[in-house]
Amino acid sequence: MRLLRKLFGQAPSRPAARNPEAPLAPEEPFYAIGDIHGCDRLLEQLLRQIREDAAPDIPRVVCVGDYVDRGEDSRAVLERLRRLQAEPDVALTCLAGNHEDMLLHFLDRPEDGASWLRNGGLQTLASFGVGLPAGMSGGALADIRDRLAAAMGPDLVAWLQGLPVHWQSGNVAVVHAAADPDLPLGLQRRDVLLWGHPDFGGQPRADGAWVIHGHVICGQVTRAGGCISIDTGAYATGCLSAVHVSAEGVRCLDTRAQPGRIPA
Repeated sequence: MRLLRKLFGQAPSRPAARNPEAPLAPEEPFYAIGDIHGCDRLLEQLLRQIREDAAPDIPRVVCVGDYVDRGEDSRAVLERLRRLQAEPDVALTCLAGNHEDMLLHFLDRPEDGASWLRNGGLQTLASFGVGLPAGMSGGALADIRDRLAAAMGPDLVAWLQGLPVHWQSGNVAVVHAAADPDLPLGLQRRDVLLWGHPDFGGQPRADGAWVIHGHVICGQVTRAGGCISIDTGAYATGCLSAVHVSAEGVRCLDTRAQPGRIPA
């Protein structure tokens, strides 16, 4: 538990909201998918479930980030998501997560990359066919960076660099980690959206907005205090989760259970 808190941040507390929760009011129904972390097989399965659930409509899907690291198939996940954005059978938005942030930082400053490698980067390297480092010296890390950049190619790197950190429909926002409850959703700092905020989940928002997020592993999708948490630890549990959000409420789909409504 101490290690999980160090890696993912303190889990948001869920006290009873001091203000009544506003009704969910997205401009259109959509699905949000939690942290994928290199689990391409689970992603394929969940996307199939979403298409079947949405049929005959084309689903609007938002991914909360953390596509790489920890699981074994980061490359396949990135290539699948990038390819899907150009296909007509899904309207897909991919947000950045803190693990994409760490990967891009490694490409820019490989001398700082030891932390990323310890937190799942080794599995990402392997998925791109880049051998494990012989050491953590600056020269060794620079060589690894060069080989990883070559394996990824400039187009994939540019795609990662261009990922947004926030998506919103009506009064429902999707972010990777958190949002500062004292600031409007349009004025959030990038580091808060990617890495978290100490008051998120414990202090209710005053603007009636809902925030869907991943980043902190929870045993099941939860909804409380204007927050909907959807990271169910796919790489460790085998359960990749999504929610369908509409003015009628929130339903859960995942890779281990039948769809169900999330209790208020």
